Amino acid sequence: MNPILYRPSDSATPTHAFRTHINDRYALKPQLESYDDLWRWSTEHRSLFWDAVYDYTRVIGSKEGGGPCVDENASPEDNPFWFENTTVNWAQNALQCRSESKIALVQASLLNASPSAEPHPNDPSPVFKTCTYNRLYASTITAASALLKLGVRPGDRVASYASNCIENVVAFLASAAIGAIWTSAAADFAPAGVLERFVQVQPVVLFTVDAVSYNNKLHPHTPKLDQLLAGLEAVNKSPRAVIVIPFNIAEPVSTSHTSWDTFLQSGAEARLGWIGDSDADASRVEFKWHPTPFNAPLWILFSSGTTGTPKAIVHRSGGMLLQANKELAICAGLTAEDVFFYYTTTGWMMWNFLVGALPLGCTLVLYDGSPLRDPGILWRYVDELGITAFGTSAKYLEQLAKKQYIPNKHHKLTTLRHIYSTGSPLAPSGFDFVYSSIASSPSSSEPNTQLLLASITGGTDICSLFAGFNSSLPVIRGEIQCRMLGMAIAALDEGTNDAEVKEVEPGTQGELACLRAFPCQPLGFWPLEGFGSAEDVQKAKERYRDAYFSGGKRGVWYHGDHVIIMPSREGNAGGVVMLGRSDGVLNPGGIRFGSAEIYDVIDVCFSEGTPGLAREMIVVDALCVGQKIGVEQADERVLLFVKLMDGVTLGPELISAIAREVRNRRSPRHVPAKCIQVEDVPYTLNGKKVEVPVRKIINGAPLSAINSATLRNPECLQAYVELASRLGVEAARL
Repeated sequence: MNPILYRPSDSATPTHAFRTHINDRYALKPQLESYDDLWRWSTEHRSLFWDAVYDYTRVIGSKEGGGPCVDENASPEDNPFWFENTTVNWAQNALQCRSESKIALVQASLLNASPSAEPHPNDPSPVFKTCTYNRLYASTITAASALLKLGVRPGDRVASYASNCIENVVAFLASAAIGAIWTSAAADFAPAGVLERFVQVQPVVLFTVDAVSYNNKLHPHTPKLDQLLAGLEAVNKSPRAVIVIPFNIAEPVSTSHTSWDTFLQSGAEARLGWIGDSDADASRVEFKWHPTPFNAPLWILFSSGTTGTPKAIVHRSGGMLLQANKELAICAGLTAEDVFFYYTTTGWMMWNFLVGALPLGCTLVLYDGSPLRDPGILWRYVDELGITAFGTSAKYLEQLAKKQYIPNKHHKLTTLRHIYSTGSPLAPSGFDFVYSSIASSPSSSEPNTQLLLASITGGTDICSLFAGFNSSLPVIRGEIQCRMLGMAIAALDEGTNDAEVKEVEPGTQGELACLRAFPCQPLGFWPLEGFGSAEDVQKAKERYRDAYFSGGKRGVWYHGDHVIIMPSREGNAGGVVMLGRSDGVLNPGGIRFGSAEIYDVIDVCFSEGTPGLAREMIVVDALCVGQKIGVEQADERVLLFVKLMDGVTLGPELISAIAREVRNRRSPRHVPAKCIQVEDVPYTLNGKKVEVPVRKIINGAPLSAINSATLRNPECLQAYVELASRLGVEAARL
């Protein structure tokens, strides 16, 4: 049995207080006595539970009527509306605090006054850029007024192709304030990848930066922006305005687009929300927030693009607000006293997760530089900024261990209460590293059991968590602490028929599913009704159904993960062990993307008919899969199998060319770890390229585990079996 690494210091946790509130509010008999009791009640009485979360976390809104907040009989496939007569404004809830001294945002990566923008060992104590809650409110309503002046209306899309900076947060809040729909791509995304996302949603305003810094090098962003805008113009989907946030105000890049300062000045001149010239004036006048329906879109996130063009996933405003309040305030126990950091770009859902703490009044730390060029940099921030909750990826913790960098030997870390890990499952050795090298004192062999290490899982699909943290529960080595309140997840037997929902026994592997509807379930894929043609809307509905409900078991949500839900221990309703994806999503180092993004590059650059391409550079077909690496298989690498023209042998020139084009057209993180020549690529009987059988074989499954009857050319699998032996030995050493 795995050891317990963390125990709550006492029972005075937010979850305990909420459980007491539920017992009193509904006069429950028998009363809920444990987390297990509360979790089961929350999934069986969803309307009562979520109504209590709304009131308990003091959501600002106009909740009308006294009936159920949802149809209890509706399944996830029905995708019911929640709080139908309620309006909330996400930005209004985020900006409840108007303090002139309380810091809302600390920007620790972009020092706009210095050409040497990224902190580094030669400048270990930079002056961080900060923004108080008072200033954040004033900037937001000024930016919102500027958007209104540009003609932006509720339902319009506002996009960002920028770094993780204060201005980007302001732009999002301004968008939410007026009922527009936000969408974002990270500055390190290649223009082609951003284009295939933004062309779907057609943003009317685009926020961007003129440069970014990474590994202490300045990277101009304007050339990438120009490529994106040219692509949008080619399909008549150009934004009506492009707002450029300056990276280095001392040497701004010349541009024909609107500068951030000019944009804000236009909002101040418009005076559509407040009267006065100072932040203090602004904070005394309430902005005319758009009364957003609870189920109206807040933001659009994009899937990894496994089966083609990335899906545009639309999340509802009230669902995102309520889910974040529940997760961060009730479950994690964060308060206005916390300083919350998550290492993320603006293109990962963890950015949305991070800004979800603004309604709590937390201080958020923004960072967009390299986390490992100087492995001590983020831990210095813990000490210098008093970070209490530190979010990162399992890959980052693994790399720290490989570099033998021991944070507690170099840093005090006395403020640190929580560490959150996501992106990929955290291996048991990762738990060991945190509790030996971060949580404990270097002079003590005993772990500091007052630091909560939370491995968390959810995803872009729900922009929140299915399983994760709770400050009232123990941490058990190798396990996610618990199923989250209100999320009726289960491990289902994969062998049952389509009409049956059968949970496996605790401790047994199964398919992760959510059995009941939940308020952070996305509204659908873009376009929604009213935002596109009837044909496009119908296609989006079909893609949505195929993505999550193709299992057909009475409308339950299939998430595409293999999991084990452990037996209940110390009243925690069973920890969760993630076993990996059951589809073709690639996940090297916790960075998820789809194989289709690689195939697109191959098709554009290396297919027959590409102008000027030599015969020896032509790729006839390709297959991309992930292979588990390391003794504990906690991470994976990307393998690209290529079928070339007859008589052509794969050489270093083609391998380098593929790596170069993938890096330029996608990102450095997309570049395959190995490129391997094969004679053929497997296809289904109806002509669909299949990855799962090869993925299984490369990761050690025997050929007998593959149903060859579903394949058009099953004989080609034998070659992958022969490759698997050599590749497996190599992967184990990584």
